[in-house]
Amino acid sequence: MNRAPAGSGGASTGSVAAVDLRRQIIERWPSRWPVQAFGEPAWARQEPTYGDCAPGLIDAALKRADARPAGNWFVLAGSREIVAGKPFGRTVGGQELVAWRDSGGALVVGPGACPHLGAPLAGARVHCGELVCRWHGLRVGPGQPGWSPVPSHDDGVLAWVRLDRLGGEAPADRPVLGARPHGGTVIDAVATVVGVCEPEDVVANRLDPWHGAWFHPYSFARLRVLAAPRSLDVADADDRFVVEVTFRLAGRLGVPVIAEFACPEPRTVLMTIVEGEGVGSVVETHATPLGPGADGRPRTAVIEATIASSCRPGFAQAAKVAPLLRPLMRRAAVRLWKDDLAYAERRYAMRTAGH
Repeated sequence: MNRAPAGSGGASTGSVAAVDLRRQIIERWPSRWPVQAFGEPAWARQEPTYGDCAPGLIDAALKRADARPAGNWFVLAGSREIVAGKPFGRTVGGQELVAWRDSGGALVVGPGACPHLGAPLAGARVHCGELVCRWHGLRVGPGQPGWSPVPSHDDGVLAWVRLDRLGGEAPADRPVLGARPHGGTVIDAVATVVGVCEPEDVVANRLDPWHGAWFHPYSFARLRVLAAPRSLDVADADDRFVVEVTFRLAGRLGVPVIAEFACPEPRTVLMTIVEGEGVGSVVETHATPLGPGADGRPRTAVIEATIASSCRPGFAQAAKVAPLLRPLMRRAAVRLWKDDLAYAERRYAMRTAGH
């Protein structure tokens, strides 16, 4: 008599029982809860998305974004990175800049080299709202001879700088900002990563929502693009990608939402949750050109602001420990951009090959 291997029937029965149990849990899960249990196929058995992700569609979206004015404004850093009593240095478009807080806490930004002998003002000391150069003690600040600030703006989450020569556009009084959560409780965090690419490569990555569940299965599941602009000539109100996606929390638990992706200006992609938990919450992805690195290739800073909001009482309680949550939010953003920068860098390398 032939016998099945010992334990095979039990293992099969146990596997079927586990699947049935998961199905029952999903079916009975309360729909009003923001966190949902979900089922999904194995990674390789997802519905392929390459057929919908037409290169020409992304290129057309890039061209429309590039045609919008930015008023010569560039994101410099997160607002919290520029603290009282300490200068902050960054190069934007090859221009060395220094930023600090004056005696009233207002943002000041200007050339990062001392007008005396070119010392780095990012290493200066702040005294009475001005910088004191550590090389020879020259005071630098608004109204001091030989040094002039450039226009800057602090929106409470991000610090911006206006560089008219770099932007080459008609200057605007304020940066172009998309809608942010208003009213209720808000938690924000800003993450910064740098890649070997140009801003358009970063924007192109964000204008490809089809890669989410394939390239980031640890964060996204059940992703489906509901709407995408299909021609070059699209009205601004329709120039957006609408995506249904579940933000994975752990295992088969996640938060399902519908989100829109749009470009208010050439170097910004705004993701806004329009249905589901956290309606109105946004992720602003800003691409700031830094200039060439030591190898002569361009560097771009991805400065991403996550601005989360919810009317749920539990969110208000969580906001009380926002300083503890921000590092976790930044870590999640950096993890995603570790992958996405590889995508953007690859795109840059391929489109500039042979140049």
